[in-house]
Amino acid sequence: MQLELFADYHQILLLDEHSEADFGDLWSATATQDSMAVGDDGLAIGTEVNVNVAVTVELHTRAPGPDADQFDNVVEASVNAASGRLVVLGCTDYFPEAQRIPVEPGWVRVRVSRWNLRNAARAGHLSDDDVETMEKLRIQVWRCPNRQLAVIKRWKG
Repeated sequence: MQLELFADYHQILLLDEHSEADFGDLWSATATQDSMAVGDDGLAIGTEVNVNVAVTVELHTRAPGPDADQFDNVVEASVNAASGRLVVLGCTDYFPEAQRIPVEPGWVRVRVSRWNLRNAARAGHLSDDDVETMEKLRIQVWRCPNRQLAVIKRWKG
């Protein structure tokens, strides 16, 4: 699934359809450094830019192989998708119209791989004007028991 989402407040959300997570309370200094704020039933993915970003969502039957060397930043976290539907959106998008992703109800693991961060940061608020400067995110989802957040690769831009 390919999307272009408005990363208002430098974040994209991925949450259970019935989530009531308050990400304002979850954006700690550590979460900011990790580029991810995690609640039980949702997560906020930090972005370099405050404009549109390109998002790819992939569903997997098991953990995908490692490929962090191809990306600037890679973080994994667990989300309880109790409803069987994940919702991906910008934090100010209209929730009823946001993209739904069907998953088997229960805990899923989410790997977020981000790239083109240097070009996007340099272009700033104009980064979404050109595919060469747009920030890109790949969100991979698979069934997995709840585990702690794992920073696989941190971008230090």
